[in-house]
Amino acid sequence: MSSLIALCVSIGVLGGVATYLALGPLAGIILIWAIFIGWATYFALGGDSAALKKTITCNVFGAVCGWLMAIILLSTPLSGMGAAGAAIAVGLTVLGMCLAAHVPALDSIPASVYGYAATASYLLQTDGALDMGALTGANFSNAFVIIAVSLIVGAFFGLASGKLGGMLAKGD
Repeated sequence: MSSLIALCVSIGVLGGVATYLALGPLAGIILIWAIFIGWATYFALGGDSAALKKTITCNVFGAVCGWLMAIILLSTPLSGMGAAGAAIAVGLTVLGMCLAAHVPALDSIPASVYGYAATASYLLQTDGALDMGALTGANFSNAFVIIAVSLIVGAFFGLASGKLGGMLAKGD
């Protein structure tokens, strides 16, 4: 089969496996939507070993920045300023995240933004996530932990789907 068809089959099969894991035995430990973000980032960055390293580094860095935004928001007077306070916390952390692209390991701003966006989304859409206790816990109720793990799992699913797709294409 063609390389494209082989990759499509591989992604479909492994997408089903990832969904089963996220909704079944690993529910509460990994999030399927964040897995797909890490997976897509891997291919957007080239789909090779360098992309795996950059995906993990930048996605997780973005998640750290999103987590820091929440810590700043909750532990400073910004918390009492409503939307303006949140905007300031986001603006400061996104500025820092983008400036960090001067460091070669962090030079994929889009990959960092994906990690930031996933973390911010989780924090804003998950009951109890935007709470200092949850944010500082060393468990999967901590937005950073569950998002970072999911993004990393997604990057490895990207790697696996690329390798499986290559094997399927060679089998033709």
